[in-house]
Amino acid sequence: MRFRLVFGEVWSGLRRNLSVVISVILVTFVSLTFVGAAILMQQQVQQMKSFWYDRAQVAVYLCTSYDKSATCDGTDAGEEQIAAIEAALNDEVLAPYVDDYFFLDHDQAYEEFTQQFEGNPILDVTSPEQLNQTFWVKLKDAAKSQIITETFTGIPGVQSVKDQQSLLDRIFLFLGVASYTAIGIAGLMLIAAMLLISTTIRLSAFSRRREIGIMRLVGASNRFIQTPFILEGIIAALIGAVLAGAASVAIVKFFVQGFLVKEVPFTSYITVEQSLIVPPILIALGVILSAIAAKIAITRYLRV
Repeated sequence: MRFRLVFGEVWSGLRRNLSVVISVILVTFVSLTFVGAAILMQQQVQQMKSFWYDRAQVAVYLCTSYDKSATCDGTDAGEEQIAAIEAALNDEVLAPYVDDYFFLDHDQAYEEFTQQFEGNPILDVTSPEQLNQTFWVKLKDAAKSQIITETFTGIPGVQSVKDQQSLLDRIFLFLGVASYTAIGIAGLMLIAAMLLISTTIRLSAFSRRREIGIMRLVGASNRFIQTPFILEGIIAALIGAVLAGAASVAIVKFFVQGFLVKEVPFTSYITVEQSLIVPPILIALGVILSAIAAKIAITRYLRV
């Protein structure tokens, strides 16, 4: 009978303040969707790191006849210089670090260039001789790319040495900043949701001040009086959290797997199965924060 009374009070409170409850649901939904997006972005960054760092290579660009740098005197890298670089890569000093390497001459570099910039007017003003011959070096441990950089930087015939991992680090730094920005926005939205829940509980308690007074007169405990109001906040936030969890999974299913995988297939993406970890986190977060906000609000109201 007591449970029936409690849930009757909960239903009465939700019905009386329906518009405010809907606002709580929407604010909770939006804020937790930001949290879910931030979690998904972190998962995607880690997925891409694992994918690309394993494939990161070091590029040793050779001189062309157009280079006037310190190690290039305006002449193309000669066969002896190319042979010296290849011998160094096969030497026992670098062999423990090098997993594999391959060499692109001018024509091969131009063939890749034309495929990459097909239809671009830049092809009309670019010749094979302008493109660097390149040694692409794949390391057993990408974190030790500095060894290759130090070995070949500044030697005759080498224009520059570029580590793809340093470029990837910049990209992932940008993605990390974006995910932390989403977390910051989500935090502000969660604060707004908690304030709105507190306001809802106060309005609900004020509209039932006569019932609360009667409960106090008959000796009802504070816990019994507070429970319906706390449940109101939890239910409203729970609905918003469930919607946010569903939205997070839908983002992965329809946007990531349904669009990005087909249109931008050059990397690895998180799967729907991996995204299923997000809804329980959002639901737990929504329930805990709403319970705290409702508890504080009704406790302060009853003390007035």
